[in-house]
Amino acid sequence: MSVRNLCRIILVGAGAAIAVVGLLYWQFAPSPPQERSARSQAPAPAPVSVATVTRQDVPIHLSGLGTVQASLTVGIRSQVDGKLQEVLFTEGQRVRKGDVLAKIDPRLFQAALDQAIARKRQNAALLAGAEKDLARSKALAQKDIGTQQNVDQQQAKVDQLKASIEADMAAIATAQTQLNYATIAAPSDGRMGVRLVDPGNLIRVSESGPIATLVQIQPAAVQFTLPARVLPDLREAMARGPVEVTAFDQDNRRALDTGTILLIDNVIDQATDMIRLKAMFANADDQLWPGQYVNARVLVAIKRNVLTIPSSAVQRGPQGLFAWIVTSKNNAEPRPLQVGLTTSDLTVVASGLSEGERVVIDGHYRLRRGALVTIAKPQSVDARSGS
Repeated sequence: MSVRNLCRIILVGAGAAIAVVGLLYWQFAPSPPQERSARSQAPAPAPVSVATVTRQDVPIHLSGLGTVQASLTVGIRSQVDGKLQEVLFTEGQRVRKGDVLAKIDPRLFQAALDQAIARKRQNAALLAGAEKDLARSKALAQKDIGTQQNVDQQQAKVDQLKASIEADMAAIATAQTQLNYATIAAPSDGRMGVRLVDPGNLIRVSESGPIATLVQIQPAAVQFTLPARVLPDLREAMARGPVEVTAFDQDNRRALDTGTILLIDNVIDQATDMIRLKAMFANADDQLWPGQYVNARVLVAIKRNVLTIPSSAVQRGPQGLFAWIVTSKNNAEPRPLQVGLTTSDLTVVASGLSEGERVVIDGHYRLRRGALVTIAKPQSVDARSGS
C-alpha cells in the first residue's frame, strides 16, 4: 500500500469520526437556558366570562300556550226577509255602536206601518161615534124613552172599538219594529270582517247566513292552559288581588300586551291534566288578533332580596350541583351549591355562594382546580327575564 493511499484512508476515517461525535452531541447536549425556561413555563391563563352573585327581587312566572279570542263576536244578520238594498261598511272597517251597516228594502214594511196607522185612525173615528151614541142612549134611558138594552148594546160596541184600537196600536208597534229591522246597525264597537252577502241578494231570515262578522278586540281575551299542579299557587295569587299576565308572541321574544286573569275554569281536563284560564287585555294597539297563538306568562309571586346567579353558571358533577368561582387571585375553584327556583336565565342560590362573589358563566371546559384565569367584563343577571 502506498503512502498516498494510507493518508487517504486516515483522512476518511477521521471525518467519519467527527461526524459521529457531532451527531451524538446534537442529540444529547443540554438545552440552552432560554429553551429550558420556555419548556418549564406555566400554562397560559384560561379565558372565561364571569358574573357577580347579586341580591334582587325575583318574579315567579308560570307560562302556557294560548290563543287570542275576541271579547265579542257577532254575526251581522237581517231580522226580516227582503232584498239587501245597501251595504254601508267597508271590509276591515272599525265601527261604533249604532253605526248603520246595511239596509233591507223598507217599502213593504213602511206600507204595513201606514196600513196599521190608518186602521187605528178608522177605529178611533168609529169609537168617537159609538161613545156619542152611548151617551144619547143613556140619556133616553134616564127619561124612560130608551131601553137599557140599547144602552148595553152601545156600551159593548164602545168596548169592542177600544179593544180594536189597542190591537191597532200593537200592529203599529210590530210594523214599526219590522221597519226598524230593515236598517241594520252595529250592536257594539268593533271591527268588521269580510262581506259575505252582496247588495241585491234576497235575504231570508230562516235560510241566509250573516252579511259579515263583527269582532270586538278592545278588550281582547287570551285563553291558555297550565298544569293542574299549579292550581293552588294560582288560587293563592288571585286571593291576594289581580294577577298580572303578559302575552308574548309565538317565538316568546316580544311582549304584546299586559292584562289580568279573568277566571280559572271550573274543571281540570283529565286527559291532559291541564287547567284552562282566561285573561283580559286592553289591547289598545291591536297587537292581539283573534286566532293568534301567544305565550301567556303569569306572575304568581315575587321572591324578595334573594341571591341569584345566571343559570349558565350552574354545573352538575359527581357530587351534585356546583359552580366555578374566581378568587381574588384569579384562580378557579369549584363550589358546591344548593339552589332554589331555576329558570332558563336565572337561578336562586339557597346556599354555597355569597353576594359579590364571581362565578364563571362561560369557559368551564378549560378549568381545573386552582387554574389561573383571565376574565372578560363581568356580567350580572336581570331577574325580570326569569320565568
